[in-house]
Amino acid sequence: MILTPAIRYTLIGVLVLFLLSVPHIFGDYPKTLATEILIYGLFAMSIDILAGFAGRTSLGHGAIFGTAGYVVAYYVATMNGDPWLAIVFGLLAAVLVSAIFGALAVRTSGVYFLLLTLALGMVVWGVAYRWTSVTGAENGLLGVARPQVLTDLDTYYYFVLGVVAVMALIVRRFVYSPFGQAMQGIKESDSRMRTLGYNVPLVLTIGFMVSGFFAGVAGILIVYLNNFVSPNSVALALSTQGLLMAILGGVGTLWGSFIGSAVIILLQNVVSFYTERWMTILGLLFVLTMLFAPEGLLGKGRALSRRWLKSQSSKS
Repeated sequence: MILTPAIRYTLIGVLVLFLLSVPHIFGDYPKTLATEILIYGLFAMSIDILAGFAGRTSLGHGAIFGTAGYVVAYYVATMNGDPWLAIVFGLLAAVLVSAIFGALAVRTSGVYFLLLTLALGMVVWGVAYRWTSVTGAENGLLGVARPQVLTDLDTYYYFVLGVVAVMALIVRRFVYSPFGQAMQGIKESDSRMRTLGYNVPLVLTIGFMVSGFFAGVAGILIVYLNNFVSPNSVALALSTQGLLMAILGGVGTLWGSFIGSAVIILLQNVVSFYTERWMTILGLLFVLTMLFAPEGLLGKGRALSRRWLKSQSSKS
C-alpha cells in the first residue's frame, strides 16, 4: 500500500472533480490543452504497455497513431464518409499496422527492437510524405469534421475524458491479467518463459497489437480535435515525445503517462509563451529526473509516500 485508503480516495475524488470542472472554469485554449493532455497521456500509456511490462521500447508507435488518424481523415474529408464508421476503419488500420510491426520486431530485443521499430516508423512517414494523392503530402488532410453531436468543444472534452478513462481502466486490467503477467515474465527472462512453454513471439505480437489499438484510439481522438492530419502525425518526433512522456511519468506505472503528458504539453504551450528556450528547460527537467527520480515523477512520489508512512508508523 502506498497511501492510506482515505488519502487515496480523497486525491482521486479531487482529481475527478477537477477534470469534470475544466469546461466550466477555463476558456477554449486551456480546454484544448486539457484535451490534448488526456489524448497524449493515453498515447504514452500505449507505449508503456510494451516498455514497462514487456521490456520492449518502441519508436514506431507514432506511425500507428498517425495511420489511424490518416484513415479517419481520408474517409471523412476525402470520401465524405460517416465519422463514426471512420473510427472503426481507423482502429482496424492501427491494429493491422501493429500486427505487421509486431510480427517483424518481436524476435529482437533491446537496441535492435528500438532500431527496427524506428525503421518501420520511418517507412510509414515516407509513405505519408510522398503519397500525395491520398495523404496530401506535406499539406496533409484538412477539414476532418467531428460527428455532429461532438462539434461543441465542451462536449468533445467530456467525450475524450470518458473514452480515455475507459481505455485507461482496460489497459490496467490488461497488464495485470494472466496475459499481462506473461508479458512481465518475458520482460524478466524470455528464455525462462520459453522453457515454461510460452510462445514468446506470439505473446509479444499480441501485446504489440493491443498496445497499437490504444495508440490508434489516441490518434483518432487527436485528429477529431485538430480537424487535421499531416506527416508530423507519423513522424519519429511524435514517437519520441510519447516515449519521453512515459519515461518522465514513470515507465511501468501506467498513470505516470498522464503526468508526463501534462508536463511536456504545458512546457510546450505555456512556458514557450514566456521564453523561446523552453526546450532547454525541458532538457534540464529530463536530466534532473534521470538523476534524482529515475523511476519517474509518479514512481518518486510513491517512494516518498512509502517513506513518509514508514516514518509515521515508527513514531506511533
